[in-house]
Amino acid sequence: MLVLLPPSEGKAAGGSGAPLKPQALSLPGLAAARAAVLEELVELCVGDELKAREVLGLSEGLRGEVAKNAELLSAVARPAGEIYTGVLYDALGLSTLPAAAGALAARSLLVFSGLWGAVGVTDRIPSYRCSMGVKLPGLGALGAFWREPMASVMPQAAGEGLVLDLRSSAYASAWKPKGEVAGRTATVRVLHSQLVDGVEKRSVVSHFNKATKGRLIRDLLLAGAVPDSPAELVTALRDLGFTVEAEAPAKAGKAWALDVVVTQIH
Repeated sequence: MLVLLPPSEGKAAGGSGAPLKPQALSLPGLAAARAAVLEELVELCVGDELKAREVLGLSEGLRGEVAKNAELLSAVARPAGEIYTGVLYDALGLSTLPAAAGALAARSLLVFSGLWGAVGVTDRIPSYRCSMGVKLPGLGALGAFWREPMASVMPQAAGEGLVLDLRSSAYASAWKPKGEVAGRTATVRVLHSQLVDGVEKRSVVSHFNKATKGRLIRDLLLAGAVPDSPAELVTALRDLGFTVEAEAPAKAGKAWALDVVVTQIH
């Protein structure tokens, strides 16, 4: 099972330890692309701060993020699972997983990133600010930039089992499973169901969507579940108490679409 995650906008800073070692990151086939993005991002942020904030879409109050990017080559690196924060990662609670579940997370989770392409949760990276929606002056839109290098490494990374795609649309643009891999890929949408005047109404709630996805992954890891296919994933989630509605693709080479339906927001 390979789980594809979005990063978080907010990231933990501080700590102690050695700086980034690019050669130690997962998916070494992305090394050249990572180096190109890192070099341009640092150069941008070392230079004109106003231009850097404009390119990165940062307000005056976030000018500290530019200074942080300028020091990426010397900044403390920590496991990506500690760097990424926010609703999904709080619900996932990587640091509180028991050893077996933590080892499964290390093998199974990939976080997509505008700067790194994708990293494992145990890969050591510095805190940074660079979303997939950024358009760098030299390399262009990062979503488009990453498509070619991702296409060369992700099919092998996907292995032969389930690909559980929980990315937002901006990060999904960097790599879209195709062919046989797409056929064993499942995307998940979280729907809040409530009765309004006796009629069921369903809606997507962003914050709760992220929290539910975090809990969903955590429960799979704690159960030691490693489904090989979307159909097995549906069974595993139902066994864990989730209400799941599944739609198999109409034709080969398309991903499964899963709706996780909840009645309480928390």
